[in-house]
Amino acid sequence: MISRKSNPKGWFFVAPVVVLVAFNALIPLMTVVNYSVQETFGNNVFFFEGVKWYYQVLHSERFHASLLRQLFFTGTILVIEVPLGVAIALTMPRKGPWVSVCLVLMALPLLIPWNVVGAMWNIFSLPDIGLLGKAINSLGINYDYTQQPGSAWFTVILMDVWHWTSLVVLLAYAGLCSIPEAYYQAAKIDGATPWAVFRFIELPKMKRVLTIAILLRFMDSFMIYTEPFVLTGGGPGNATTFLSIDLVKIALGQFDLGPAAAMSLIYFLITLLVCWIFYTLMMKNENQE
Repeated sequence: MISRKSNPKGWFFVAPVVVLVAFNALIPLMTVVNYSVQETFGNNVFFFEGVKWYYQVLHSERFHASLLRQLFFTGTILVIEVPLGVAIALTMPRKGPWVSVCLVLMALPLLIPWNVVGAMWNIFSLPDIGLLGKAINSLGINYDYTQQPGSAWFTVILMDVWHWTSLVVLLAYAGLCSIPEAYYQAAKIDGATPWAVFRFIELPKMKRVLTIAILLRFMDSFMIYTEPFVLTGGGPGNATTFLSIDLVKIALGQFDLGPAAAMSLIYFLITLLVCWIFYTLMMKNENQE
């Protein structure tokens, strides 16, 4: 039996990363925790409040409404983007010169900064001068995302689908390209239908990458801020005020640091809990296989 000796010199390379993570994550996190249990009226004077702000946030109708809007948005874009991304990946060529062209076109939306995406769709969707707005209104459909909550939701979801479906496409395409050609040859010999090939060969082989895609899209969509804020500002009214937008309004607009800090920690724990549940279920399925 060969014994492995630990090399303490490796810690010299890890130490800078640990210090950087502590500075960028742990210290700000502890600052938020500190604010969440205190109240301040300025002049750097703080008063201990305990769990008062947590109780206030958890029993706030405003928080419940924002959370429901956030969950609805995340669930909707997952239901749309994952099947759509898989469908597009299945139609993409896997050999020839068009492969590079398709990959570049798919990657383009991901290269655009989030604030630019919101600004683009803001102009693109204006009911009077926007290409999308004028096209929908010309069909006899009353569309105005600045005044109608339904139109605002449609625009925000459409914007997110346009921006992030490419991520699912690229991950699904990578999973498809990893399937050996022998699987398709065996399926062809057995006379398998295209649906059977997808059901028993392609989908199982894409399972891991699709799991990663769903996890990434959940985390990103659950914390989305820039695009809907630039597009609608959370309006009309509070129709598209998600948790992140509501949190910024409380922290910066109202300058209620205590409730904002408590809400941010609850927000963080909800995201962490759902991701942990999702990861546990994923690993459970892996072990069963």
